Amino acid sequence: MPEVQWANMKATEIRGLKERNAIAIVPIGSIEQHGPHLPVQVDTLLVSEVAARAARMVAEETPIVVLPTIWSGLAEHHMSLGGTLTLDLATFFGLVRGIVRSVARNGLGRILILNGHGGNMSALNALIGELSVELDLPIALATYWIPAREAFAKILEEQPSVAHACEAETSMLLALRPDLVAMAKLDEIHPPREWGGGGSDVYLWQPVSDWSPSGVAGVPGAASADKGERLLQAAAAALADRIRDGRIWGRN
Repeated sequence: MPEVQWANMKATEIRGLKERNAIAIVPIGSIEQHGPHLPVQVDTLLVSEVAARAARMVAEETPIVVLPTIWSGLAEHHMSLGGTLTLDLATFFGLVRGIVRSVARNGLGRILILNGHGGNMSALNALIGELSVELDLPIALATYWIPAREAFAKILEEQPSVAHACEAETSMLLALRPDLVAMAKLDEIHPPREWGGGGSDVYLWQPVSDWSPSGVAGVPGAASADKGERLLQAAAAALADRIRDGRIWGRN
């Protein structure tokens, strides 16, 4: 199996990726509260795992490399519950821009930003537009659970997709790092008053603590390690399918 982790490669090996028209995956996560039962590194851990699995699935047929995960994102909405590290928008833009520029300067012309945190989504949509024009490169963007939404809906029993510290995220942590999951803390979780503001058609920014005092959205009590492994594999397989599909790079 070819090495897929940028951080494990020698500079000479990375220089050789240009001639092979390699794809670069840039995973982006967050460090933020995930209720009383999960560690703050959930988003970073999961997006790193999905990126690595997907890269290994295609590495024999497609040259590919996974950058070290950007572990901090936009998480102001979690700050009131503690444990969270957040960037302001300008710093986040600058950090992602600097890394993507560096990848491009290494000669890699196909870049996939893989997001693992809902709070990054709107900002990344805007930034990818700017970077695609600035660098004149095909830069794709995916949030790891969205390509796998149909598969996730079949695996999950109590919710349709990923929420927060929920059935999905708790299951994936049970599969990956059960030592970091405190299922005994589930009795400290109280249901959200209204999930994410109650579905109003007018956007109002709110801290998560306003509508979920425990910092949880979803049903973590329905989690299992078996579901978690299936979710991780489904996410990686869906991403691998997109990577193999040339249309994400603008080709018909």
